[in-house]
Amino acid sequence: MDTATLREFTARFATAEEIDNWDKHVTANPNGGNMLQSDAYAAVKDGNGWLVRRLVVETSDYTSYNLLLEKKFPVMGRLWYLIKGPDAAAVEDISPMLNAISTLAKEQKMNVFTIKIEPDVVESPEAAAQLKAAGLVKAPNIQSNDSTALLDISAPANEVLRSISSRARNAVRRAEREGCEVVQGEPGEDSYRKLYALMRNTMDAKGAMPLRSYEYYAKFWEEFCSRGQGHFFFVHEDGTPSVGAFVINYGSKATYKDGGSTQNRKQYGDSHLVQWAAIQRMQELGCVEYDFCGTPPAARIKDKSHPLYGLGSFKTSFTKTVTDFVGCYDLVLGPVRYKLWLKGAERIFRRLETMRTGGQFY
Repeated sequence: MDTATLREFTARFATAEEIDNWDKHVTANPNGGNMLQSDAYAAVKDGNGWLVRRLVVETSDYTSYNLLLEKKFPVMGRLWYLIKGPDAAAVEDISPMLNAISTLAKEQKMNVFTIKIEPDVVESPEAAAQLKAAGLVKAPNIQSNDSTALLDISAPANEVLRSISSRARNAVRRAEREGCEVVQGEPGEDSYRKLYALMRNTMDAKGAMPLRSYEYYAKFWEEFCSRGQGHFFFVHEDGTPSVGAFVINYGSKATYKDGGSTQNRKQYGDSHLVQWAAIQRMQELGCVEYDFCGTPPAARIKDKSHPLYGLGSFKTSFTKTVTDFVGCYDLVLGPVRYKLWLKGAERIFRRLETMRTGGQFY
């Protein structure tokens, strides 16, 4: 698409009707939306250190619905974070979309000093060049699935099983042969406590990813479960939970969001079987893609020193390809304040928020 044919966009905040039907609108986005743009996630974030706004960006042939997270700082003004957005039909659309969004910020006198974006655009030299040409500055990535393993689950289950590696397939079949059984957990505190304990166990043993508070996860799980979008899967050993997973169905996409296990288990292939049970359930719910949610970048998938090496090795036993997205970029609207932000303001505000709430900043 050359510059002469760039689409023109307008940006506005969502109407009451659009907010009431938010998920229906988001899942109709060009890329099918993202569970981090969902109504459930908006409920998790709203008031949890962020003000949630719902942004609608329109052009002649499509409309894109996106969550916009806002933080306000003394002196600095407002930071806007388009989590997993904007959802664009093409990377070329991001620049005119951001022009429309920054115009909205100015018209509403919002005093926004930077707009942080992380569109689901696959990383490539061309994509990076497009974003740079749009005046965007590369920023550190925030979300764990900016590099991830995606499995196509659109074919019948037996074909999907054949498509995964022989290691994963053998693990699934052996676990089934040996009588390993996956049960779906009912939404509620019992399942929440069980999974959180398994996540804590994994975290203590491997320390791969920081664990937020139980209250945060309970709220997260509750919001997705109450909308019929969250599902728990468990395997037990000697009567106690030994492997657990929480999987989200959002539109046509499934996401393996949280998981944990006890160490030194006797059942071979139990964690593979949990994933296989989840995949089949997600197929029943109409999903065609399964996101394993977080691996090392493709270039470091075999690097044993990477903190996500073990997780990456497990997840890529289901799908060989690692998808790297472009990750986080900043559109600078207030250059002086942005420089202050990079020179230490962000670090200070992050530390203050962690001290005040005990939670993570983003």
